[in-house]
Amino acid sequence: QLQLVESGGGLVQSGGSLRLSCAASGRILSDVIMGWYRQAPGIQRELVAAVAPPRHGEQTNYGDSVKGRFTISRDNAKNEVYLQMNNVRPEDTGVYYCQAEYWIGPNRFEYWGQGTQVTVSA
Repeated sequence: QLQLVESGGGLVQSGGSLRLSCAASGRILSDVIMGWYRQAPGIQRELVAAVAPPRHGEQTNYGDSVKGRFTISRDNAKNEVYLQMNNVRPEDTGVYYCQAEYWIGPNRFEYWGQGTQVTVSA
């Protein structure tokens, strides 16, 4: 099975930067859609960013609140995905989860990491 492990979370001041990493094992990510989601207590989990596989040009999609500030990227040779967070705001605080999805025929598979806490101080 596919395992995802996030790292890089922590405490950062408003306006600062943070880089999250997601290391995958158990499956090559070259044909997998990868995403970052975040969740705060009592708030529904929301999409932060997603990136398509190389065969789809590694197209990206971002949540409206992070456009122009966050960048998702992938290194398929290392089987890793990253989220570069710049000019962070207190409202960016939450648990960030790495997500992977792919299809084998008509069957969809989805995996989640354990999450990493990001706290932005004012």
